[in-house]
Amino acid sequence: AISFMVNFDPSKDPDAEKKIDEIWAKLSEGGKIMMPLQEYPFSKRYGWVADKYGFTWQLILTNPEGEERPRIIPSMLFVNERSGKAEEAINFYLSVFKDSKLGAMVKYPPGGEAKEGTVMFSDFKLLDTWFSAMDAPGTHAFDFNEAVSIIVNCDDQAEIDYYWEKLSAHPENEQCGWLKDKFGVSWQINPKRLEEMMASKDKAALDRVTQAFLKMKKFDIADLEKAYNGE
Repeated sequence: AISFMVNFDPSKDPDAEKKIDEIWAKLSEGGKIMMPLQEYPFSKRYGWVADKYGFTWQLILTNPEGEERPRIIPSMLFVNERSGKAEEAINFYLSVFKDSKLGAMVKYPPGGEAKEGTVMFSDFKLLDTWFSAMDAPGTHAFDFNEAVSIIVNCDDQAEIDYYWEKLSAHPENEQCGWLKDKFGVSWQINPKRLEEMMASKDKAALDRVTQAFLKMKKFDIADLEKAYNGE
């Protein structure tokens, strides 16, 4: 339900269409095609494939007239009982994250398998990271899970507290900075300071910090500092 979208921009690379075909061939070898590589309403060339390891990729020929997008974008697919909730989720994430904005929004037309007005394709920016989101009709054997999570690196305890309060919707799934939101998407709310501690060459300090955070749900920077300093 969370895959990686890879953008091929013909305004930057005249061989973009050739390269999308080459990478598609490599990823689909031994894998499974989810949506064939062809033209769709939102792109002149797009395809969705699960590689031989089961990880899914969306290859898309980017509209060169639109705003520049990163080469790789995490993409959320809303399926089963969550199908039809992509727009609600996007609006929720835009309300939670500062410096966010909506990009494209293409909806399903009437007369198809998908419910009219649900999201065929959309993308949005949270902080400095672009995401895409879609609704999928029908029944699927997969959904959001912890296999792919999104890390939010926080400057201080106030940021950790803010994102935890806004995003966490399933207390039973909280552990070691991980939480699950109301749509089933997993997030890791991490203090930047913890990365610095974990890079320490002081094995004793590293062991103390590790033992401390393994017992935590939401990270407490003050308690991590105490463990690191042996207090």
